[in-house]
Amino acid sequence: MSFRFIHASDLHLGRRFANIPQPEDGNIRGRLMEARHGAIAKLAAAARDHGAAHVLLAGDTFDTATPSPSLIRQALAAMGEASEITWWLLPGNHDNLNDAEPLWEVLRRDAPANVRPVIEAQPQALDATAVLLPCPVAFRAGASDPTAPLVGMESAEGQLRIALAHGGVTDFTGAGDAIAPDRDRSARLDYLALGDWHGRLPISDRVQYCGCPEQDRFKHGRRGVCLAVTLDGPGATPQVTEVETGTFLWTELPLTLHPRQDAAAALDAILPESGRRDVLLRVNASGWAGLADQSDLERAAAACAPDFAHFELVTEGLGTQVDPGDLDEIDRAGALRLAAETLQQEAQSETLSQQDRRVAEDALARLYAYVREAAQ
Repeated sequence: MSFRFIHASDLHLGRRFANIPQPEDGNIRGRLMEARHGAIAKLAAAARDHGAAHVLLAGDTFDTATPSPSLIRQALAAMGEASEITWWLLPGNHDNLNDAEPLWEVLRRDAPANVRPVIEAQPQALDATAVLLPCPVAFRAGASDPTAPLVGMESAEGQLRIALAHGGVTDFTGAGDAIAPDRDRSARLDYLALGDWHGRLPISDRVQYCGCPEQDRFKHGRRGVCLAVTLDGPGATPQVTEVETGTFLWTELPLTLHPRQDAAAALDAILPESGRRDVLLRVNASGWAGLADQSDLERAAAACAPDFAHFELVTEGLGTQVDPGDLDEIDRAGALRLAAETLQQEAQSETLSQQDRRVAEDALARLYAYVREAAQ
């Protein structure tokens, strides 16, 4: 009596990615938004490939409580096209029942027959062998464990108990709304499908976060996945398979430098060789580099940035090593030399704060780069 389904969450359809700079000659925000819509088709493909008739979306299908009518219609149409699959949509904190009441009314009214909004904490039959126990989020910020009602939800003898919820197993806010990590035992669950955490995170064999099918931050360092889950019967250990669904890779790379190292070559050595168009990359430089090497690093970063969907070079952790001849390259006398000497003194001052010393270092490196560029 194996039962198979896809566990996904946090589609955040309509996210605008305002934190990602939009280049003048590109449309990375549009591409990221389109990839989130495209994840619907990838989830349907995962269901077909793994013999699953159900996709359980554990909250935050939409990024806001008021998505545009076209966004709603297009999402429902994409799910409706996979007519052999039943989609179960749970309200999360971004599209919670209170703030998004009109949204859920539209979904109930206009959704195709294979799309099932679950807005009540009542058991729903998946088939004769399995029951869905949903925990819809009523308010954006809760004051209790959203899975607490599961303990009192009944099911027929021998049915698989599959719960769907949205929230954190760890309470970072002190509000008391953390999900009990042993909820599978207290509610006699065969599987608890969780949403809210955007990275892949197994809590136990039966309690799982799938993460976003399409990532939206640098924190997790891998492409998004969904989970293909097989339950062979009540009490059996779930078989959980990760299925990659993400188009974009958000990743951070460390770049540790030392004085007189070829910084541009060091950067080139850590960059991915292929697939750059679909990579959002943040390079965190640290260590020490001379003024010339820092200038070369900035130029190398600017040269490779257009290859990527998005590229950031972060240099807050990179110290400036000033060689005796560096100031001569800026100017041997006059106003520029005086400015360079002042900045060097401030960068090495023990009376200034670390932040002010860092500002002076950055300004000196920028001055050096400007003079060098003008000379070339």
